[in-house]
Amino acid sequence: MSEAIRNEPILSVEGLSVRFGGLVALNALEFELHEGEFVGLIGPNGSGKTTFFNALTGIYAPASGRVTLSGEDITGLRPQQIYDSGITRTFQRLRLASSLSVFDNLMIGNHRNLDQGIVTNLFARRRLEKQIMENIENSRMLLEQFSAPLASRLLDPVSQLPMIDRRRVEVCRALISQPKILLLDEPSAGMTHEETRALMDDLLASRERMPGLAIVLIEHEMGVIERVTDRCVVLNYGQKIAEGGYRDVANDDRVRAAYLGED
Repeated sequence: MSEAIRNEPILSVEGLSVRFGGLVALNALEFELHEGEFVGLIGPNGSGKTTFFNALTGIYAPASGRVTLSGEDITGLRPQQIYDSGITRTFQRLRLASSLSVFDNLMIGNHRNLDQGIVTNLFARRRLEKQIMENIENSRMLLEQFSAPLASRLLDPVSQLPMIDRRRVEVCRALISQPKILLLDEPSAGMTHEETRALMDDLLASRERMPGLAIVLIEHEMGVIERVTDRCVVLNYGQKIAEGGYRDVANDDRVRAAYLGED
């Protein structure tokens, strides 16, 4: 476990519930995340994992419960406000603008740090040019942490990239605003085992460069979870049924029953 992890959680979720009519998608979930921690969020399909991400990022409004980030209550804030507070995410299905360049996609993830005012755009052209050049350099440096060849394709359309590089761009888009927490929703979807391993290598390396970054990973490949995470949280039917190290939760009877069915 990273030395950056502290006693006080950076994210605290208390009694979080999400309902869709009579369906309870999350049921009084308790969850804590510490600075620098890498947590695996696992469970069968339909267990509430993506619903949890959607509730954290303002896509779904909680029916009850409380979410605090660095001691501030962010419960029920809009997605833009959640992003501004320091939580970013990726999606199981890529949400890149495929016709735009790699650089343009990264700037979508960095818009809160851009000076987009009319004064700058019309009258402060030197300041605007300096800002663009700084963002080009920052984007290239971030991409190089994942793939040097990808960094050389900064102005290429995303549609021309292989799947693994598209995933890298999506992760970099989430990282470029320097968030406190990164939520990864099945980043291995659509990739081979070799590509998945390469992406996880990238994430582990980036974690060394950003030791304070907390990551929550939804992933169905248990080998990935075992390799990269400090701790696992297991959901089933919207409830937390187990929590701890990978070996502990893998041997938990409730987890086995959730994945394999009752005997």
